[in-house]
Amino acid sequence: MHKKKKSKKSSLSILSIAGVTSYKSKKNEKYMNSKQINHFKIILETWKQQLNTNKKDVYDISKKSSNFPDPIDRAVQEEEFNLELRNRDRENKLIKKINKTLKKIQSKKFGYCSSCGVEIGIKRLEARPTANLCIDCKTLEEIRDKQILG
Repeated sequence: MHKKKKSKKSSLSILSIAGVTSYKSKKNEKYMNSKQINHFKIILETWKQQLNTNKKDVYDISKKSSNFPDPIDRAVQEEEFNLELRNRDRENKLIKKINKTLKKIQSKKFGYCSSCGVEIGIKRLEARPTANLCIDCKTLEEIRDKQILG
């Protein structure tokens, strides 16, 4: 007996967050046609909405703070607060990237490498919808960064 293998979806996958499946390209389909653009708009807008929903006000975090008499407890609380602020900062930067990508969609520049102009590719964009470099240019950028930063 053959059992059908169920494909696992990561709960952290951008596609599962947006509630969409991987885009299935059709033969001779034009790159970045209206269906593909709509697919990525849904992903980006849902992702942005989820990030905005998860935001807590800094006031909410500081409201939870207590003045613990034990220095270790205070240090743990302070570290948790710092971690939350760093996460919030990352989320804010990601929201800015998403907004920038949505503007690229409007200007019909989405899906193409900002360095060489070649198609980035559906699979790469599904993995990282905010990507603005093709894999070759991104690899070169990373090599340059390693050489500069050592």
